[in-house]
Amino acid sequence: MGKTGKGKSTKKSTPTKSSGSSNVKMRGLPPVKKSKEGLRGIVRIAGRDLPGAMPLRRGLLYIKGFGHVMSRAVAKIIEKKLNIPQTKLVGELTDEDVEKIDNLLFNLSEEDLPKYLLNRRKDMAEGKDMHVIMNDLVFARRNDIEGKKRSRSWQGYRHMKGQKVRGQRTKNTGRQGITVGVIRKKK
Repeated sequence: MGKTGKGKSTKKSTPTKSSGSSNVKMRGLPPVKKSKEGLRGIVRIAGRDLPGAMPLRRGLLYIKGFGHVMSRAVAKIIEKKLNIPQTKLVGELTDEDVEKIDNLLFNLSEEDLPKYLLNRRKDMAEGKDMHVIMNDLVFARRNDIEGKKRSRSWQGYRHMKGQKVRGQRTKNTGRQGITVGVIRKKK
């Protein structure tokens, strides 16, 4: 443990490895926590596997079709109608609770939600306000794009050509293919 002239230690410290993997963050999922006894590790809600150590309100965020505001509103509905607290861990839910939550999530259009929270207002096919999640949302979006292509609207034309649809600039961005650089004329 000798010291150099300016007060710095010459001994180098090596970083220690932590024995627990509780701080490991996997792609797309929150950090893994040590689970309690009697807690299920993975629970499938609305077709999505959720870690059991996650609160219900946060778990709703991982379902396609829910954002922060919508997950908070749905968690309040679940708490009011099904008597399941928002802070209850997903792994503590019983099979009956999961089934009730699934039924509620797939029928959100019938609930008392403000219309601005729904993602399919005045749907073209149904003609009513709805909220679709998971595979239904993917299917509805794909049908919307195909309908625009069939009608040969401007957006449909841009979709067909693989160009930007919403009016973004295309001089510099959105380039594809091998040749991306600028070619100058010879003098």
